[in-house]
Amino acid sequence: MAEPPGTTPVIRSQQDVNDLINSGRAKGGKSGAITFIALGGIFIDAYDFSSIAFGLKDITESFQLTAFEEGAVAASIMIGALLGALVGGYLVDRLGRYKLFMADMLFFVVAAIACAVAPNFETLTGARLLMGIGIGIDFPVALAFIAEFNAFRGKGSKVSLWQPMWYLATGSAFLVLLPLYFLIPEDAHDQLWRWAVGFGAVPALAVMLVRHKYMDESPSWAASQGDLHRAAGILRRSYGIDVRVEQPQQQAKQDRRGLGDVLAEFGRLFSPRYRARTILAATVSFCQSIQYYAVGFALPVIISGFLHQDRLTSILGPLVFNLVFGVLGGLLGVRLANRLGSWKLSASGFAICLVALVCLGLLGTPEGTWPLALSGLLLGVFVFFHSYGPGAQGMTMATLSYPTSLRGVGGGFGQAVLRVGSMLSLLWFPTLSASLGTGVYFAVAAAPVLGLIVLALIRWEPVGVDVDAEDAGEPAPAPNHLIGKEK
Repeated sequence: MAEPPGTTPVIRSQQDVNDLINSGRAKGGKSGAITFIALGGIFIDAYDFSSIAFGLKDITESFQLTAFEEGAVAASIMIGALLGALVGGYLVDRLGRYKLFMADMLFFVVAAIACAVAPNFETLTGARLLMGIGIGIDFPVALAFIAEFNAFRGKGSKVSLWQPMWYLATGSAFLVLLPLYFLIPEDAHDQLWRWAVGFGAVPALAVMLVRHKYMDESPSWAASQGDLHRAAGILRRSYGIDVRVEQPQQQAKQDRRGLGDVLAEFGRLFSPRYRARTILAATVSFCQSIQYYAVGFALPVIISGFLHQDRLTSILGPLVFNLVFGVLGGLLGVRLANRLGSWKLSASGFAICLVALVCLGLLGTPEGTWPLALSGLLLGVFVFFHSYGPGAQGMTMATLSYPTSLRGVGGGFGQAVLRVGSMLSLLWFPTLSASLGTGVYFAVAAAPVLGLIVLALIRWEPVGVDVDAEDAGEPAPAPNHLIGKEK
């Protein structure tokens, strides 16, 4: 309930805390820094995913790997992320955002160093698996922090910020490689990947220290546990706002649920209220992951294989595609998120990516300057509109479609489905590209087609919907408020 202007806000329930934040009355303080620090975690996630992409062929040759073992190196981080997302998403809701947010950084620091000095295939694969577990935990908790520390009207754009941050980090991996290419003797270029992967420990350690100094628990989560006094303390420290707690005597802190209830929590995602949202968010996450890891992640392979360019170009090309097309496309999506919503951004992005993939398949292997330039332009268009639309919106939907009590599980499930898509893409893209050549673009085009079909069938729009009210037992919001019209 809103208080008269100039009076001290009163909180009597979790919904009062949510209303205080969503209304924008709680603003300033450390909330902006908390959003930025959460995005710092996304930066580490993306850097660690992409830093090894450049060196996969060198790793295969150095360790004399079979095709299966090469796929295992690439996919191990995805398997870890899948496990981390499923278990971590549940623990985020059970233990709180802050504890998991601090613990997962240790995975990054230890795993990055272990990858850099790995003497064999087994050590490298194990370290990548550990790194993936950290990423799987970190991703849903980072987006939950952003959603729960920002006002109602800004949630869509703030959560979508993870996508340009992803491309900034991916480009940074190649930015680290560029000076090393000139500083390290040519006969040691097959070890460049060790430097790029090991460098990931540096920003991870920095983010961990900054998190320890500035981060706090989510006030919405604390209130959801029945601890309104703790929520009031967080509001004071994070926003500089004093509130008065009027907690009914019978409202005790909720009992912790046992790990045996995890299946019941995931089952809630498919209850009548949330089923359509879960299917839509999972499908967008799955399809965007398929197309990204087949094309965006594989840019070094595409540039050296399909476009027949040298090692330096396979560094410079992804650097430009990620830092220019990826970051700018993501920023445009952020700009339009609150105006168009996740559904329209996903649909339009998938449609343009589909056209780009079909054109790349029809163009085939480019011969000559102009066909090569056209192939580069089409790849840039793909990266731009993937980042602008579906690249961000699967996880944005998974974060904003559920109330605080279910946000960690929902985000974790969305992240898990995303990782299934990435594993499939990493495993079958090399095989299909070897047998189909550039015709593999037609196979990848099935992903945006599936995404568009499901979007046409389920027209749920989470941006601008107060889903946190559902924790208070209020009716489910109408799903189509931004579809078919602009705010």
